[in-house]
Amino acid sequence: MNFFLDAADRFTDTVSATTDWSAASPCADWTAAEVVDHVVDAERDFLGRHDVDLGERPSGEPAEVWAAHLAAVRPVVEDDAFLAREFDGFFGRTTIGTTLDNFYGFDLVVHGWDLGASNGRPTTFTDDEMDTMDTAFEGFGEHAYDEGVFRQPVDVPEDADRQTKLLARMGRSSVVE
Repeated sequence: MNFFLDAADRFTDTVSATTDWSAASPCADWTAAEVVDHVVDAERDFLGRHDVDLGERPSGEPAEVWAAHLAAVRPVVEDDAFLAREFDGFFGRTTIGTTLDNFYGFDLVVHGWDLGASNGRPTTFTDDEMDTMDTAFEGFGEHAYDEGVFRQPVDVPEDADRQTKLLARMGRSSVVE
């Protein structure tokens, strides 16, 4: 299995546990339902730019939308030839698989935390997730703080745990309000 699919499976668990889709998320002006919409739309856009036809965008309740979307995406992202396909990305030559892991997998982990936090149950990142996110974050460079990516970092104590520091780099507080 790949990092993207591992992250998608964890996101699925968080989606399944979500009960209040109108709850505010840590993403400014987004509800829990809008977090799911963002993830679905971003992935569909990326895959569509690489000639993947996922069919009509799923509709319904957020959990139904996510489940239908992932069911359409999974066979595509399990294809090793597709994952190895190269293209010119924002940061230069890369593969679809690398982009799925380092950007869209990252997105699933972060927005899984956002979704859980919106319902008072923020997720705990695994060491593998934090390793991948740290590496990906370094690759973003100064673009991490471009409009619409991350908010400016927030201050945390020097002795804060790794997840708290990682969330702080993304402008998020580990304290669920």
